[in-house]
Amino acid sequence: MKPRQDLTNGDVRGHLWRLGLPMVLGIIAVMSIGLADAWFLGQVGIAELAAISFSFPVTFAIASVAIGLGAGASSVVSRAIGTGDQHKVRRLATDSLGLSVLIVAVLSVLGWLTSRPLFAAMGARDEVLDLVVAYMDIWYFGMPFLVVPMVAGSLLRATGDARIPSLTMVLSAVVNVILDPILIFGLGPIPAMGMEGAAWATLVARAFSLVLALSVLILRERLIVLERAPLAEVAESWRKVIAVGIPASLANMINPLCLAIITAILARYGTETVAAFGVAGRIEALAAIPMLALSASIGPITGQNHGAGLPHRIRTAMLDSFLFCVLWGAGMALTLWFAGEWFAGLFSDDPDVIREITSYLHIVPLTLGGYGVVIVAAATYNALGLGYRAMGFYMLRSALLYVPLAWLASLWFDSFAVFAALAVANLLSGAVIGRLSLSGIDQSAKKG
Repeated sequence: MKPRQDLTNGDVRGHLWRLGLPMVLGIIAVMSIGLADAWFLGQVGIAELAAISFSFPVTFAIASVAIGLGAGASSVVSRAIGTGDQHKVRRLATDSLGLSVLIVAVLSVLGWLTSRPLFAAMGARDEVLDLVVAYMDIWYFGMPFLVVPMVAGSLLRATGDARIPSLTMVLSAVVNVILDPILIFGLGPIPAMGMEGAAWATLVARAFSLVLALSVLILRERLIVLERAPLAEVAESWRKVIAVGIPASLANMINPLCLAIITAILARYGTETVAAFGVAGRIEALAAIPMLALSASIGPITGQNHGAGLPHRIRTAMLDSFLFCVLWGAGMALTLWFAGEWFAGLFSDDPDVIREITSYLHIVPLTLGGYGVVIVAAATYNALGLGYRAMGFYMLRSALLYVPLAWLASLWFDSFAVFAALAVANLLSGAVIGRLSLSGIDQSAKKG
């Protein structure tokens, strides 16, 4: 099969825009699901808002597995497209999807079995613990509806098509946002289900995206080969996907794991601070959407050009992406500085929660560009098949800087100092990783 968009020719910046803009819409749609859940549940009570905040690191961790599997699939498929081997492209796409189904089935069961002790260890207590467990029981049941469409979307982006994955995400979000108030508050014969209603809304919306994504992948693109293949060939495909997908999954899980630790640290300051951290994190994630879109866009460009032996185009894409991250981060920091209190008021009328959200938005987004550099660099190296190096970037930011600095700040100071420590971690990691990643590309080009 031929790629929808040949990314080995033409203007690199143009390819970044063509792949990135649809992804901005798609990611906005995905983020809106979390924001809608937080907003509607915030109208129910602080306990529900705190419960959804506790769930965020765990749901993010599972989504990170999907992102990692998608990164592995996109990496091997885009590189195969660059070489022009059509049989390999279809075989890798089919086996990537099969591997994803197998892994998600195991994770669903493990998550369901460990839900209560996990959230108790994170600091959830009493009513908040009961609420978050009820929410996650349903969420785990619907995990396949999350992971499979994400991997399918990554396969489509590897061919240079970002529009269908974006459309799938938008339509799924629309269904979720429509169902949220109906199932949370009740309507007519439908009873109010609170937290569980939010979980059911998400499950139904993702089931819709599953059907749409697989239909395009099978019927239009014909990327999925339905006939049986020799076990050795499937095993080889899985090995290639896992070589990138496992470190990419682990790398993406580092961030939510660290968020869980930060949530536990902030739990010392009270339920209001935990609720504020969850809301502020969602607002910041919304501000980071264009950078996340870049990280999704640079992978197919890197993979196809690596397969075609064109490292100079990869370096150009990285430089343009880094510059955008810095400029966008600065603009978002300015916006959230002045509008932070207004955003906070959208999610809660509790003065303590509003104060904590505003405090976070006055300091952490100042270094948002540094975080953007990290995720773009990691996405580039995943696409090159260097998953463990990409994981090292996340380890440097999150495990070596983000958590230790926040923990040290919490020993002697208030929550604002913890937020300041998170900002310092973003700044330092962005500067170091930006330099290291470009040097790696230069060395690769010289060897080539």
